[in-house]
Amino acid sequence: MRQLIIEVPRGCGQRVLDIAKSHNAANVAQFEAKSSDELIDLTIVHVSNRQVEKLLADLQDLPELHITLLPTGVIALKPPANEAPQQVTNVEERSPIEIFLSGLQSVGSWRGFLGYAAVAGFVVWIGLYTNTSYLLVAAMLIAPFAGPAMNTAIATARGDRILLGRSLLRYFAALAVTITTACLLSLILRQEIPTSLMLDSSKVSAVAVLIPLTAGAAGALNLVQSERSSLVSGAAAGMLVAASLAPPAGIVGMGTALGRWDLAIDALFLLLLQLGGINLSAALLFRIYGLSTQGTRYQRGQKWVTRSALAITVVALIGLLTWQFSNSPNLERSSRAQQANAEVQKAVEQVGLAQLVESNVRFTRPNIPGQNTLLSVVYVQRKPGVKQSDEEISNRIKSAVQKRLKEQGFNVTPLIDVTVLDPGR
Repeated sequence: MRQLIIEVPRGCGQRVLDIAKSHNAANVAQFEAKSSDELIDLTIVHVSNRQVEKLLADLQDLPELHITLLPTGVIALKPPANEAPQQVTNVEERSPIEIFLSGLQSVGSWRGFLGYAAVAGFVVWIGLYTNTSYLLVAAMLIAPFAGPAMNTAIATARGDRILLGRSLLRYFAALAVTITTACLLSLILRQEIPTSLMLDSSKVSAVAVLIPLTAGAAGALNLVQSERSSLVSGAAAGMLVAASLAPPAGIVGMGTALGRWDLAIDALFLLLLQLGGINLSAALLFRIYGLSTQGTRYQRGQKWVTRSALAITVVALIGLLTWQFSNSPNLERSSRAQQANAEVQKAVEQVGLAQLVESNVRFTRPNIPGQNTLLSVVYVQRKPGVKQSDEEISNRIKSAVQKRLKEQGFNVTPLIDVTVLDPGR
């Protein structure tokens, strides 16, 4: 429930009361007051979240209307007392106008905004350079990407061309500052090779698009839900959005400084994929919850902007996914490694000379042009009664693994090491 303080010229207060009553307002109070230069009727109204925009629309025609909307929820109790539990638990989503205005309020000063982006660049660089994963979490909390990403989705749902342009500008400006900060730190401190955390974080999965889709939906739900009905904090939802943006931004900068364009391109692909996925899911969710191109105290929305922005987002996502799956395994190393590991296990079973103890399969990042190196380390134990030598067992398994990977269309150069372990009886 929201509280509104409504100021109208003396004599118009009764109309405010009648309009508020038609919207089931609770605990309404009105009294005479004096503004800076005239006498006024001051009315305090409490209405449910869903009624806020409708109430504003009906009040719009009153002369010299001034409205103060308190952005925090209030609990308005009224008789009978035994209905208090129901009145407290009847929590509704925010009104569309409040979602829109809260998005606009999140647009802070450029100096502070870019300052946070630079600090996030420092922290993500330290985390990647020192292989400290918890610093990546800290960078996700600091990075200011969630605000412009959500405002882009709000602008898409509202069809607001001006807000859309400003949000995209802030989004790419923040990314540029974070990328530049990471790049300069790598150059100044003379980093020569990528760290293991950089290599791990740069790997792209075949299901990578699900992360931004989920992040966008979580961010939109956080803005839509009333603060009393959400069990997830805004910081947590913002961190989910930044989680898909901060590490790739740092890798783009560090990869550029090292001349490792394979790392930079993979991370840049992730950044573009994140923006498209977040915008699509969040904008659709905002539309479901009532954000439209026209509304109370909002008239600059245009349907063609909404349709164009959604169409461009969908086309961009299709293009990125087409690029991803037509360039295998470069942009799906993480999932392809898991699939290759399954093929290794099947090959060991097919040979039938040994039992699998453990297998580790991963893509390496060597500076070998035109080669997708798949490193597979396999440990097996000889089956009882098998007379073949360790070398023969190893060679048979290697041949079987290479054959299966080729048959399954893995575009890789497999480097396989098979070790036959002795239980030492």
